[in-house]
Amino acid sequence: KPFFHFLPESLALSLATAGCNLICKFCQNWEISQFRPEQTQNTYLSPENIARMAVEQNVPIVAYTYAEPVIFYEYMYDCSVLGRKQGLKNVIVSAGYINEKPLRELVKVLDAVKIDLKAFTQKYYAEVCSSDLQPVLDTLQILKDEKIWFEIVYLVLPTLNDDLGKVKEMSVWLRDKLGTDVPLHYSRFYPTYMMKNLPPTPVSTLENMRKVSLDAGLHYVYIGNVPGHEAENTYCPGCGKMLIHRVGYHILEKHIKKGACEFCGEKIAGVWQ
Repeated sequence: KPFFHFLPESLALSLATAGCNLICKFCQNWEISQFRPEQTQNTYLSPENIARMAVEQNVPIVAYTYAEPVIFYEYMYDCSVLGRKQGLKNVIVSAGYINEKPLRELVKVLDAVKIDLKAFTQKYYAEVCSSDLQPVLDTLQILKDEKIWFEIVYLVLPTLNDDLGKVKEMSVWLRDKLGTDVPLHYSRFYPTYMMKNLPPTPVSTLENMRKVSLDAGLHYVYIGNVPGHEAENTYCPGCGKMLIHRVGYHILEKHIKKGACEFCGEKIAGVWQ
């Protein structure tokens, strides 16, 4: 999704509807997000059916993802309420473009949130996503205040949101406002939708951005969409040893017991059981 610090190795039932409240020129799911429901092929499943499907298939998590869950807020909320009653966990993948009141109501029935932070400049949000940065920063601080687990993904577009000065500014803001333990995922871009003119993100760019964020004091900084890269792994911020060895979404080794490093006992932020 990725949720590297939320019940790793667990399966999730993922669902979506068409539509989004942003218009991102690089959207990787544009065939869903940039169309209306009547323009796509859909299957209606009631909240009761969603919960039943997950339970019958022994899948512990329901994920609202692909497009923008805020668009189908009421349906998502109803599904989450019923899922909770069946012992299911609820997670969302969102751009975080939502008002405070409905967000605080929603997190009461959620267990984890992944926020796509598109950039750290208003100019980028306005020109590339037809939206604003500040509501997303507000959302991140509300999630922190609500004490729900969340992770941040930052899709890196070459020349557009990879300035290391802004990366440092963002990393310091994340550290000071949200703390050092919120995982940050720098994700590799591949040409798509209206941004086919750009090349894939150089791996060296991702590595440089990760170093800036680590140097700023963030504990868990990852590189995504580069299968097999060492920065897919989780490392202990105490002793530095590798705690989770990943290739993509496959876990090859895990050295976290009861939420702590097996080697030095350092508490590792996340939801592990």
